Amino acid sequence: MKFALSFFSILALIITGTVFFQYHAYSSDLETGIGDFHYSQEIEIVYRENSLDIRQHFKNLPNQKVKIKWPEKATNASCFIENEKSCDRLSDEVSYFAKGETKSQSVSYIIPIEGGLKNKMLLQNVFATLINGEASYSIVSISTDSKVKGQWVTGLPLVGQQQLVLVNYTMFRGNGTVQDLYWQAGELKAQEQTPVLSIYAQQEVPNDFLKSLKNLQLLSDEHIAIIQEKSPVAVHDERLLFLPTLTAQAVEQEVILSQIKSQYNFVDSPEWLPEVVASYLISDPIGGEKTKKIIKTLNDYMTDAQQQAWQETLKKLGDESISPDTMDKYLSQVLDAKTSYFTLNAAQQNGTYPLLFEDARDVYVDDTLKEDVHVILYEGQVLYTADTLLPYLGYSAAEGKNGYYVNSEHRTFRFPKEPGFYVFNQRRYSTISEPIIKIADHYYVEEAWLQRLFLVELQKKDERIQVLKQEQQ
Repeated sequence: MKFALSFFSILALIITGTVFFQYHAYSSDLETGIGDFHYSQEIEIVYRENSLDIRQHFKNLPNQKVKIKWPEKATNASCFIENEKSCDRLSDEVSYFAKGETKSQSVSYIIPIEGGLKNKMLLQNVFATLINGEASYSIVSISTDSKVKGQWVTGLPLVGQQQLVLVNYTMFRGNGTVQDLYWQAGELKAQEQTPVLSIYAQQEVPNDFLKSLKNLQLLSDEHIAIIQEKSPVAVHDERLLFLPTLTAQAVEQEVILSQIKSQYNFVDSPEWLPEVVASYLISDPIGGEKTKKIIKTLNDYMTDAQQQAWQETLKKLGDESISPDTMDKYLSQVLDAKTSYFTLNAAQQNGTYPLLFEDARDVYVDDTLKEDVHVILYEGQVLYTADTLLPYLGYSAAEGKNGYYVNSEHRTFRFPKEPGFYVFNQRRYSTISEPIIKIADHYYVEEAWLQRLFLVELQKKDERIQVLKQEQQ
């Protein structure tokens, strides 16, 4: 009984200590402002010749320290007194909102526009944001002198526009945040608006195209503005897309790619990698020729169960950074075989690299580890990287005018580009299979031919492959 009481006393102390440390960590997060949160915002903008005068109202703020990230070009950042409590959490240096019960705070600042508004102007990152915070709902209103004729676009749904005697007034509101403003002079108009898309064009768009928008297969319901522009703006955010022509296929592809880039964190990735991920998420290939070839190669190899597992894996990537290395790691798990398929294709400028599988064992030449020698499995063959292995065996190896040349002091080989033979010490020998194989830009030597022609013995163990040199005759 005493043992039982002692045990439960110790257990109670452990639980109490754990709760204390968790609470202490939670309180620390609140004080230092590192807890994630959502908020809503209302942004009032007045355009005055060479600047945007902005009032930004943050709402539903958490009871923790909240750091403010000001736009790079912002000037005159200060409190905006909307009511008696609208600035009571704002620090003196206007760099953060202090921990407090007041849920709404307001600020004002100016974004200079050198030379004033210009036609087809994209103003990027012009709004203040909150560190660790994500805007779940935004309202944006813009006032412009009535003499200034044109259209504002934000990416949020357009609520309405009014042209008054002195002022033109435009309002947007919807789920999510807003980062950029686009201004185009002239007759650009919102031609169509669905819960997910706004279509802006100077001319009316065909009814067939508008009907086709209802059947688009998209990845999220966050609103996106599409502007028809023959000379598209080179840089845009996830909620503003510029297309030279409006077709259902072009809209679907560009919107999906924009959504995938906003949902996933692609790092050091070629342009086709988001296309591959998006294609699997919607179960339909989109993108360029390289993307489609990569998908076909994978689909031709995978079983139905592997394809389903691959799709589920991509859906779960979430906030993880995605790179060719990341994709190879998960593809290897799904296929239960090590591959560098995406990494090799990222390095392949022209065309695609085939799907190869790698022997994960270390390669030793005699008793020395050679990290640049790799063994791959391709179409039922075991292949060794010729460019890196053969020099360790005493040969020079390089591509030449009439094939692949491998030479040592007493032995010379030429493996021609045409199949069916090779040349050894000036004599021609016919072959059924190829000793040297070129895959993309790399040369490989087939395992049986490696032993036969280059006089080596192979010893394979669970964790290593040993290549033993024999005396050359």
